[in-house]
Amino acid sequence: MDYIITGGVKQALLEQCMRWNELSEENCSMARTISVIGDRWTLLILRDCFLRVRRFEDFQERLGITRPILANRLKKLVDEFVLVKVPYQQRPRRYEYRLTQKGLALYPIVMAIVHWGDVYMAGKKGRPLVHSHDLCGKAFDPMMVCSECGEQLSPKQVHVRPGPSAKDPRHLPLETDLPGPRRLAKEKAAS
Repeated sequence: MDYIITGGVKQALLEQCMRWNELSEENCSMARTISVIGDRWTLLILRDCFLRVRRFEDFQERLGITRPILANRLKKLVDEFVLVKVPYQQRPRRYEYRLTQKGLALYPIVMAIVHWGDVYMAGKKGRPLVHSHDLCGKAFDPMMVCSECGEQLSPKQVHVRPGPSAKDPRHLPLETDLPGPRRLAKEKAAS
């Protein structure tokens, strides 16, 4: 990202950091999640974590990322309990980065991004990696299903309504998406 700001690079980084911090305070699950995993390096680090990469040097070599940026992203993931540092060597002391339960819960998100890339960005030669399910031995494509009925979800078959902590009408669906009772719920949450 290039910035042209009279305050220089430090000022630009400070302003970018402030915007990320603001996202973490939003009353929106998407914004809060993006504040943790929403930049390209973090997503690529997570991809590599799911490919069983654990050591700083291995991340750096695979990603071609500078040490300060990598250290910053790993620290943020540790601070957010997405990764945990585990010592693997005592002298000098060195650490591996392992996914926590909170980190493992990001697997569907990472796989959804991978699948989108396989479908829309892979080109004529096809996908670069094939994922196989250990239990059945078959290559698969990730899909999202309803936790209640098991049917595959489509955006046209899902409606959103305010939850118990809904406060900001900016994060609620447009009224055109809401049938009568849901529109009333939105109006109630907004007041």
